[in-house]
Amino acid sequence: MANTCIIIPCYNEVNRLPSEDFIAFSKTNSPIHLLFVDDGSQDNTLAILKEISDSSLSVSLLTLEKNSGKAEAIRQGVLHLNNHYKTIGYLDADLSTPLSEITRLITIAQTKNVAFVMGSRVKRSGATINRRLKRHVFGRIIATFIDSCILKLGIYDTQCGAKVIGAPLAKELFKTPFKTKWLFDVELLLRMKHKYGKAYCKNNILEIPLEYWRDIGASKISFLDILIIPFDLLKLYFSRK
Repeated sequence: MANTCIIIPCYNEVNRLPSEDFIAFSKTNSPIHLLFVDDGSQDNTLAILKEISDSSLSVSLLTLEKNSGKAEAIRQGVLHLNNHYKTIGYLDADLSTPLSEITRLITIAQTKNVAFVMGSRVKRSGATINRRLKRHVFGRIIATFIDSCILKLGIYDTQCGAKVIGAPLAKELFKTPFKTKWLFDVELLLRMKHKYGKAYCKNNILEIPLEYWRDIGASKISFLDILIIPFDLLKLYFSRK
């Protein structure tokens, strides 16, 4: 029986979904269950996801009728799971963070008994982090503001799409809908800080530099979303303790 479930939110992923990689992984990593959440896709994504889920008992599929965004898709995935999983994680469907990396994060979370393990896209010797300069600069500006003014937890990269959380904690953090669309990772950490305190977060959040990450491109963040981000940051700023 799988002791970890990784949730993969999907919306119109036909041109970005490496289905063969997921199928191969599911057949050789039985302790890890993959839950794909189709977030109301309007292309052929659902058909591809059905093929993947039919290929292995280690894969399942949750279908949402309407597109609700990544945050809500992951939240519905968490709420959908039963209680036999030890850890719950999530991962981007395009595998910008490869499956080998999420496996490494799972191992770290379970061997170190840490409640919240998150990948971090740090450029360093020996690591392959391919990220467009414009996206990197914009991301660093946002990340610096987030940690210095909102979270104050010493976190370098809140927005990396690979995270592994202890199941009881995940169930608590994902209990209610998120107020923001693209900054739900920040809101997740802020919820953790509000409920359990800064000291708990310092002792139970572990940020792990990734060995490999690549910028797939074809970002789903629209120009309107970019305009909304500052208002979401302010919303989180005024909700902090």
